[in-house]
Amino acid sequence: MAFENPTWGTQRIRGELLKLGIAVSARSIRRYRTRTANRPPSQTWRTFLGNQAKGIWAADLLVVQTVGFRTLYVLFLVSHARRELMHLNVTASPTAAWVWQQLINATPWSRKPVHLIHDRDNVYGKDFDTRLAALGVIGIRTPYRAPKANAIAERLAGTLRRECLDHIIVLNEGHLVRVLREFAAYYNLDRPHRSLELSPPIRPTSRPLATRGAIVSRPVLEGLHHVYSRAA
Repeated sequence: MAFENPTWGTQRIRGELLKLGIAVSARSIRRYRTRTANRPPSQTWRTFLGNQAKGIWAADLLVVQTVGFRTLYVLFLVSHARRELMHLNVTASPTAAWVWQQLINATPWSRKPVHLIHDRDNVYGKDFDTRLAALGVIGIRTPYRAPKANAIAERLAGTLRRECLDHIIVLNEGHLVRVLREFAAYYNLDRPHRSLELSPPIRPTSRPLATRGAIVSRPVLEGLHHVYSRAA
């Protein structure tokens, strides 16, 4: 696993092994893989998140350059409770109207957060929080130059870069959409998360854990990552 997925850390590999019914200590895994520098922990609003995490979403944008030096913008929404990537989309010309439409697309059938954390980027528009209030959502704008105030979204943006975008040459907008949607499915359904006791954001179906049978791997993004399971 370490050879096929050089960007994976010890806990990621341990999570994949647990899904296969193999219990191995982090110390044993470190013994057989190349050591990498520890990443600094993210900081959050501990008290606020502890009380309201189930109802919090966060929004953020990141910039991606194509092979032709065209600038594309990725808007994503992430849930604090399970770190689930709720929605993402790409545009070359972000506007307040486009951002608002993405929020509408992400909240069908009354699925919506209680609070939505976002920064003070002008792309949201001056009346963004007022329009959120009309939907029954409380908008929370982070302070100026305080990325740690939106730590969950910032961490996800880093994950998207480190585990996906930094390893792919983006051709155009359509290519970027396809890449991100494939990674989003992997992120939500298969990628172990430390904060979730090494389970993915969307809980797997409650079926007995298979501990016997051949181990097979399914490539994600042409082999950038792999999903491991027991053969039926």
